[in-house]
Amino acid sequence: MKTHTIASELREPAENLVEDAQELLAATAHVAEEKVIEARKRLAAAIDKGKDAWRAVQATAASGAKATDRAIREHPYHSIGIAFGVGMLLGFLVRRRD
Repeated sequence: MKTHTIASELREPAENLVEDAQELLAATAHVAEEKVIEARKRLAAAIDKGKDAWRAVQATAASGAKATDRAIREHPYHSIGIAFGVGMLLGFLVRRRD
């Protein structure tokens, strides 16, 4: 059974984008025009910034998941009650829309 998460759905397109950008950088390596050189520098900086942002998002998501897991394990009955209440509220709101 394959688990789908937002991160797994975004990983492939993000990796493809980085690969395409790196191929573009390699393909234009021989071009010495000033505008191309400047664009290559900006693209390389954007790739690095994107990788850093991706790592930060992954770290934040992982720490959030760990904190949620810890809270649920420490207070299982409270968690069940909150989940039940949220489910009831959402059900009530959806029912009223119809």
